[in-house]
Amino acid sequence: MKSNSWKELRKIDHEVYLLKHVSSLLGWDQETYMPSRGIEERAEQISLLETLIHEKITSEAMKEALEGAKEKPEIEEETGKESLFKPLTPVHRAAFLREWDRRVERARKIPKNLVSRLSYATSVGQAKWAQAKKEASFNLFKPYLEEILILTRELAAALEFKDSPYDPLLDEYEPGMKCAILTPLFEQLRKDLAPMLKEIIATSNVDDTCLYLPFPKEAQHAFGERILNAIGFPWERARLDVSVHPFTSTLGRDDVRITTRYNPTYFPTAIFGIIHEAGHGLYDLGFGDDIRGTILAEGVSLGIHESQSRFWENCIGRHRAFWTYWFPILKNEYLPALEQVPFDTFLKSINRVRPSLIRVEADEVTYPLHILLRYKLEKALIEDTLSLSDLPAAWNDGMEELIGIRPSHDGEGVLQDIHWSMGSFGYFPTYALGTLYAAQFFSSLLKQYPLVLREVEQGKFGTVVQWLKENVHVHGKVFPAEELCRKVSGSSLDSNYFLQYVREKYLH
Repeated sequence: MKSNSWKELRKIDHEVYLLKHVSSLLGWDQETYMPSRGIEERAEQISLLETLIHEKITSEAMKEALEGAKEKPEIEEETGKESLFKPLTPVHRAAFLREWDRRVERARKIPKNLVSRLSYATSVGQAKWAQAKKEASFNLFKPYLEEILILTRELAAALEFKDSPYDPLLDEYEPGMKCAILTPLFEQLRKDLAPMLKEIIATSNVDDTCLYLPFPKEAQHAFGERILNAIGFPWERARLDVSVHPFTSTLGRDDVRITTRYNPTYFPTAIFGIIHEAGHGLYDLGFGDDIRGTILAEGVSLGIHESQSRFWENCIGRHRAFWTYWFPILKNEYLPALEQVPFDTFLKSINRVRPSLIRVEADEVTYPLHILLRYKLEKALIEDTLSLSDLPAAWNDGMEELIGIRPSHDGEGVLQDIHWSMGSFGYFPTYALGTLYAAQFFSSLLKQYPLVLREVEQGKFGTVVQWLKENVHVHGKVFPAEELCRKVSGSSLDSNYFLQYVREKYLH
């Protein structure tokens, strides 16, 4: 092997890492501050960057470096003043090679021209989706989605598949997952959850008008920042902004951006959005120092990534212990109109289970059903068993069947999520998987620290933050999701943890 294989591999790895963050910066700016007329050139910019990244991943230099490093995976890396990178441990080297082998194998199957076309189409598509959502007109977005869908099917074909063209798309976000595993898992979850949901709704009778009190955006922002301060959100490494659809972007090892949106007459939108995205942000900021700046400094899967946001938003953020501390602060310092609202009424209101149209505002019990619908629809689109012309009606019918409520227009129906405009087919299932992982991890936390919720009642979150960092965050992509789940909880992913969580919280 060439003596400099590891050195060259580490160099390319770091360059790709930097380029991906530059691309993320352009995407973040597009969704937050970019003038609307800047979209055409921004699409070209992102397309060029994604093409350059693809070229670097599929280059002969990368091929030779990877093959050389795989020949001698145990080789000691260069150290000393001349080395730009920290040496990897044997475990990390093995994971590093595994992840790069996977990335190169996938990338080399995808034509460079397809990368460019898809990147351009999705950059434009996101802007057109935002406009269509605002006007509640699917027909305005339809031609752009059609182009994205054609290119995504082309992508699936290039990546090759045995059973469903949806499999390689799903594998991009949840490595190792296939429809053959996911479909029966989701179907069983639906069957188990449906009777519980009916029972919960029947007993969930609460007047939640307290959630609709006028609450100025500025005050919501200040309260949200205070919560972020309490959970240790590092402002010197992160920031909070506003976007149409809340999201988290990692622009550097010490630069993570989260966003939310404010509704002056329904404050849970912003507050729980902030807590949710903070979970993502803390994950991206918590990777171990020994893997920072490498391919391993990423979430191992989007299901695990989503587990961190769902953990904070629901398991902690909607828990009685959390609001035992924060409710008095909220009503005394930010929303005096809550003064006449009993604590239990407020708590039941933020945890009320009822059918709702908007996924990001759905309660934690009906939320998985929103995902099951999206999975069914986008899988059908990719497999070409559902036409785009029939998509809005199929969405509305599915909402009525699964959740018992029908959208009145496209803005609260088929246009409510940004993901398809981004070409992110295969992404949605990870939200439900994240919900399952979160419940399983929460159970493990409580077993290890039975009194941790008493700390939460006092506004202390150090134990929770440190436990997540040590058990999940620091590992990045070192361990595959299934292996990480076993390390954290002692068992593979099991939906019974979530079902038990729901049962104990809502039916006891």
